[in-house]
Amino acid sequence: QVQLVESGGGSVQAGGSLRLSCVASRNIYGRECMGWFRQAPGKEREGVANIYIGGSGRTWHDDSVKGRFTISQGNANTVYLQMNSLKTEDTAMYYCAIATAVYENSCPRYEADYTSWGQGTQVTVSS
Repeated sequence: QVQLVESGGGSVQAGGSLRLSCVASRNIYGRECMGWFRQAPGKEREGVANIYIGGSGRTWHDDSVKGRFTISQGNANTVYLQMNSLKTEDTAMYYCAIATAVYENSCPRYEADYTSWGQGTQVTVSS
């Protein structure tokens, strides 16, 4: 089972930026997907962004973060989430997770499809 470790969270003021990193214990192969999810206090965990590893490198970003957050792959076992123009409503614990893509160039959106998860990194945005 792959181990995932997130880092890069912290406390920032609204309008600021953070870059989250997710490092896997092995290289991430083609037809696998990496996703970022977040969970705010009292709310369900929700998908933020995902990336198809290999091939197209196709990405998806939730409408709530589109234009502000960018998911990307670094080296063979690292995925980033660049977060700009942060808002107070972005405050949450952020998790990365890995899934096997069922269809080429298409990543699952739901957390139940992701098989391994990191412990999370806290992001707090103040006004």
